[in-house]
Amino acid sequence: MYINITDSEKGDNKGSCGTLVNYLEKENKIDGRERQPAENWFNGAVNDVLPHQVRMKIDGNIAKLGRRDSKFFLINISPSQKELAFLAEKYGEEGAKEKLKEYAVKVMDGYAQNFKRPGIESHKDLLWFGKLENYRYYGYNDKEVKNGTKKRGERKEGWQMHVQVIVSRKDITDKIKLSPDNTSRGKNRIHSQKLGQFDRSAFKQSGETLFDDSFGFARNLKESFIYANVMKKGTTEQKAQLHTVKELQEKHAKGTERWQNLARDVTADRFKSVDKLLGKATGTAETLLDILLAPVYEAPAPVIPNEEEEKRRRRRKKKGLHPDQGLNRENR
Repeated sequence: MYINITDSEKGDNKGSCGTLVNYLEKENKIDGRERQPAENWFNGAVNDVLPHQVRMKIDGNIAKLGRRDSKFFLINISPSQKELAFLAEKYGEEGAKEKLKEYAVKVMDGYAQNFKRPGIESHKDLLWFGKLENYRYYGYNDKEVKNGTKKRGERKEGWQMHVQVIVSRKDITDKIKLSPDNTSRGKNRIHSQKLGQFDRSAFKQSGETLFDDSFGFARNLKESFIYANVMKKGTTEQKAQLHTVKELQEKHAKGTERWQNLARDVTADRFKSVDKLLGKATGTAETLLDILLAPVYEAPAPVIPNEEEEKRRRRRKKKGLHPDQGLNRENR
């Protein structure tokens, strides 16, 4: 699951959101003609918001914001192709679209709660609009465009459904400033809380956990945000420990939540070394080291009788004998 917060995909976020709204309408226009049925904007209460209504609402919610202040933010909610295939298999293609929209509403609940501000409890306290997009397109930064195998603007293959959300800098009452750029912590806690302190890593992690819990998706540790984040920003010791946890999960795949919790313990520096990690008891007499060293059980391959043996069995059955009776004598 990829969740990211940016200023804007087109232009900046210091002025009108009109350019961004028009850009996100690209799939509703084919060769200059309106596409039917169109993918409309939604906000958890209404599912048929029109583009000009989005622009007017966001652009009008800027009380006491200066010329250089951010007026809105863009949240990109992009499940992986594996996650999208899982939704499509479970709910069908059209059902997957609706489930992805419902999920986006819950993600915006998490966005609101991340600020830890009184009165900002859910998506209902925010001014936001989401737009589901079915496709992605190759850009000049993609390696396929650089090496000439694809052209800029061509559709990417596979499942590419995702949701783009425009959320106002101000809450729905146009009184409270809410910025995900305010990530200061520790230096001035009271001041940070007053402005709405935001933890981007916690927001991304909560979105991933929400997807898994909502849809029953069993996530491999290597595909998780916590694994990618530690491998990018963690200490050498944390990387070694988390790599060991990944091997443990691959060795003993049952209990996805168990390995996710263990990974969180690693990021919290609960273990001082890989040896300390492997010495952790699993709730039984064994330790994690026992799991890692245990032989992998492989079920025996099914025995497929050959054609001659099948003929013998049919002859015995025809004579009223047990199919295996006299097998040794016939094989002599």
